[in-house]
Amino acid sequence: MSNTAEQFNKKGIRTSYVSTIIGISLVLFMIGLVLSGVFGLNNIQTQAKENLQGDIFFKSTLNDADIKQVEQSLKSWKEFNNIWFVSSERAVQEFGGEGSAEIKQLLEGENPLPPSLCFSPKANYANKEGMKYIKAKLLKFYRNEIDEVNYDEASVNRVNLGFKQFVILFLSVAALLIIIAVAMINNTIRMSLYAKRFTIKTMQLVGATSKHIRKPFLKQAIIQGVLSAILALGFLMSVFFALNNVIETFEISFTIEMLLLLIGSLLLLGIFITLVSTWFALNKYLRMKLDDLY
Repeated sequence: MSNTAEQFNKKGIRTSYVSTIIGISLVLFMIGLVLSGVFGLNNIQTQAKENLQGDIFFKSTLNDADIKQVEQSLKSWKEFNNIWFVSSERAVQEFGGEGSAEIKQLLEGENPLPPSLCFSPKANYANKEGMKYIKAKLLKFYRNEIDEVNYDEASVNRVNLGFKQFVILFLSVAALLIIIAVAMINNTIRMSLYAKRFTIKTMQLVGATSKHIRKPFLKQAIIQGVLSAILALGFLMSVFFALNNVIETFEISFTIEMLLLLIGSLLLLGIFITLVSTWFALNKYLRMKLDDLY
């Protein structure tokens, strides 16, 4: 009879342990979705900023070779994501599109558009202050060569303002979800320890110190955090793989840095939240009197 009760007790402990890990992993999965959204939004914002374009026009005394020499020099500048030469012929084609041939005929073969350089800035310079800085620096270093530096200020402001508003909204929702997720993990840990409250009190009554009692529970919390994070990452990768294969027009991709950051964030969050929740729940039961446990 005692063996049956012991087996039943061990089975209940294992079931509770597995259910705790699954519960925490589902919450970490939700946090992972939020973090993936943040990383994806940041990637889209970076691409949008680096797609902004500016034009550098030169004095009429410079020929194509001189402009290309300036281009090679500017490629080493940290402010530029990309810079390229635009010949007079290409400028007409871009300006006129399919009607570029008609424009040439109207101008009797003459090309009024001068050669120039186009540039796209690095994301951290793709704002009002950054573009002004780039313009001022160009005119300072090449005041004898450059005639004018142009860029669309409205596009710069629109990209930054639009993403700023969206980021604030997204982060507000993300913060709310993470708070709910942390509360759910904390509740799961407390429920798990509630089932062991008599074991904790018994260890305390036989003379075990608080440090000795906490040690196995905190160790278990670390293991639970790691296993839950790994399980949550498995769920995330499965969802991303399924979406990439089911929806042809939709593709989720991560750089190595983003993937490592996601893995590290979930592992650290899983360990940190389970440790903190276990610590406070243990302290509660260590301070409680025996009669209050019932």
